[in-house]
Amino acid sequence: MSLTDRSQGAAGAPAPPPPGGRRRGPTVADIVRAVTSGPLPVRVSAYDGSSIGPADAGITLSIRTERGLSYLLTAPGDLGMARAYVSGDLAIEGVHPGDPYEALRVLAGVRMRAPALADGLALVRELGWERLLPPPAPPQEARPRWKRIVAGLRHSRTRDSSAISHHYDVSNAFYERVLGPSMTYTCAVYRSPDDTLEQAQANKYDLVAGKLALRPGMRLLDVGCGWGGMVRHAAREYGVKALGVTLSRAQAQWAQAAIEREGLSGLAQVRHLDYRDAPREQFDAVSSIGLTEHIGVRNYPAYFGFLRDRLRPGARLLNHCITRADNRAPHRSGAFIDRYVFPDGELAGPGRVISEIHDAGLEVHHEENLRQHYALTLAAWCRNLVEHWDFCVAEVGAGTARVWGLYMAGSRLAFERNGIQLHQVVATRNGPDAVNGYPLRPDWLP
Repeated sequence: MSLTDRSQGAAGAPAPPPPGGRRRGPTVADIVRAVTSGPLPVRVSAYDGSSIGPADAGITLSIRTERGLSYLLTAPGDLGMARAYVSGDLAIEGVHPGDPYEALRVLAGVRMRAPALADGLALVRELGWERLLPPPAPPQEARPRWKRIVAGLRHSRTRDSSAISHHYDVSNAFYERVLGPSMTYTCAVYRSPDDTLEQAQANKYDLVAGKLALRPGMRLLDVGCGWGGMVRHAAREYGVKALGVTLSRAQAQWAQAAIEREGLSGLAQVRHLDYRDAPREQFDAVSSIGLTEHIGVRNYPAYFGFLRDRLRPGARLLNHCITRADNRAPHRSGAFIDRYVFPDGELAGPGRVISEIHDAGLEVHHEENLRQHYALTLAAWCRNLVEHWDFCVAEVGAGTARVWGLYMAGSRLAFERNGIQLHQVVATRNGPDAVNGYPLRPDWLP
């Protein structure tokens, strides 16, 4: 089909030419048809009055402005769509912006294709070459990787601090509405799909405590502690002396205030520190819940070596992190995640994580994949965002709220389809003669 054929209306018939018989340049619908193949599972409507796709589709993508079209054309894939959506130039009708899961599930079935070279050149000529000049990115977008060098080398202390601040220093009030009372921004553990989010997060902390064999009087180091959920739970429920460190100043301030409010100051503490600056002493247990994703795969040897050195002989480490589904997938995240969610974030396969833990001089005893649990956790966070949408928009702006809805719904889909996983690994630092006191069978199981 020629790129200058007219758009299809609801009945699928070509639109008539304008008065006088002269054809204008291609419509937005023509462009969509040129870069997709097969029937569309959604409807696409545009500012120029053209549309394509079934009229009775439950989901409609509405391209509202010429700038939105330019975003889509100049950054094909998830980055261009994210720019248009975050800026409000692309709307998704049929779902709530706090939980666009159903739209993303349907859109996953859209088949993209590159038009023939001659057709592509004809399309660009008719659109105008100025369409290939990308508009300024929305303010929520981080700089591209090559520009971040001004903040230091990848995973240097200053650049890591900047990346963490981009994601976590959004607004504590915003996170309170999305994450719920536990302020826990990691995978929960569901004994049943009917568990509440708070029950599931308590289950997770109890599981971690059991795997670490926490007892009153023990000393726990929790690196990348977030808002102090594990630190507070260990102190309150197990009588553990817990220290948490986080690179987010906003997290540390909130967590320390919560510790004082809950009367846990004698047992728990959260400090604003890079994990590399944590006290150089040995603890009875170390937990790393959701930090490995931020440190960079090539830094795994140093990271796990650091954690080993913080364990007394015979003590346990629990590492909880998102992984790729296999060891062949690329480590770096896609453009949307890198620019809008986790700058410089990297994921490896579970085999790589376990190998690096072993190579650091630790012995792995147990591994568990909680992939399905993270999909349920993300669904619960999206429900919270929908429920508190007006507050969240007032707190952080509509663009940032849309980023979070898109990110969490997309991540839920990725966990459901085994695109990514969540693994907990238990390891020990062995004493002389490989003595570690680890039981013959896991002591946290019945």
